[in-house]
Amino acid sequence: MRIPFTFVLLLGLLLTLAENSRLLAQASPAPRAPAEYPLGPDSLPQPGVPKGKLEGPFLFKSEILANTIRKYWLYVPSQYTPDKPACVLVFQDGQRATRVDGALRVPQVMENLIHKREMPVTIGLFITPGQRGDEYPEDLGMRNPNNRAAEYDSLSDRYARFLVEEMLPEVGTKYNLTTDPDGRAIGGTSSGAICAFTVAWQRPEAFRKVISLIGSYTSIGYRPERDGQPMIPGGDLYPTLIRKNPIKPIRIFLQDGSNDLDNEHGNWFLANQQMLAALQWANANADRRNLPGPRYQVNQVWGEGAHSDNHGGAILPDILRWLWQDYPK
Repeated sequence: MRIPFTFVLLLGLLLTLAENSRLLAQASPAPRAPAEYPLGPDSLPQPGVPKGKLEGPFLFKSEILANTIRKYWLYVPSQYTPDKPACVLVFQDGQRATRVDGALRVPQVMENLIHKREMPVTIGLFITPGQRGDEYPEDLGMRNPNNRAAEYDSLSDRYARFLVEEMLPEVGTKYNLTTDPDGRAIGGTSSGAICAFTVAWQRPEAFRKVISLIGSYTSIGYRPERDGQPMIPGGDLYPTLIRKNPIKPIRIFLQDGSNDLDNEHGNWFLANQQMLAALQWANANADRRNLPGPRYQVNQVWGEGAHSDNHGGAILPDILRWLWQDYPK
């Protein structure tokens, strides 16, 4: 029996379509699973992008944060020249921020964005929390030094003073850094994020750009009244402080996920939403009352991630673009 030619053509066409669909399915990336945030090209080495240098780690002993020692690294872009003051990006938990196979990869992001003129020529300063004592243990790795909570979760001005009065002058002996507060950014994740906000809150004349990823605006720093010592508030007080105080000239990007921590210190996702609500209310209240002065510049991205650097690392290039959007490149 002869098979009609049109039937042969139709069968061939169907087989071709099926094979093409199979190949397309193999070539196409799988859709992103919930709470999965892969890094984009701006977080990876790119051909043709001049390499900067990551210097360190160096050791530093603070007098303001007494009896502590810490490590720090410096990222210097290839475009830096000593005749022009460079902008500054300070990042807490420097051991994680500089990790080449980590979630953040901040120096790599800076390298790509500076090359594309999407952020100004900026020197990165990556600092670990302090370790109490005279020696920094070599076996700490990515683990937190033991003075982290005392430094990062405190609402006092001690860490801001440490940065402004000790660390920046230390780096300034080697590199020409801007004194323009709009040319200085500071960021971190978790307790490093609330630490970054505290620096800008305490010293807006020194830092006005904040990167806050999974920020710990919770009661970690809280200490009850005891032995005649007054109560010490925790970071959950910040929404109240923002609503009750005059607006400060701060630009801040908030990121968190709906599966972040919920424990005895607080609920991280709700705490970050309270921060956003307070910043927005302060702006609306000032506008309603026609108050002169600055307004908070705030942006945010919420996801479904847990207490992880992954989401913040994935969107870090866009965060830096937003922070530096109107700064001369």
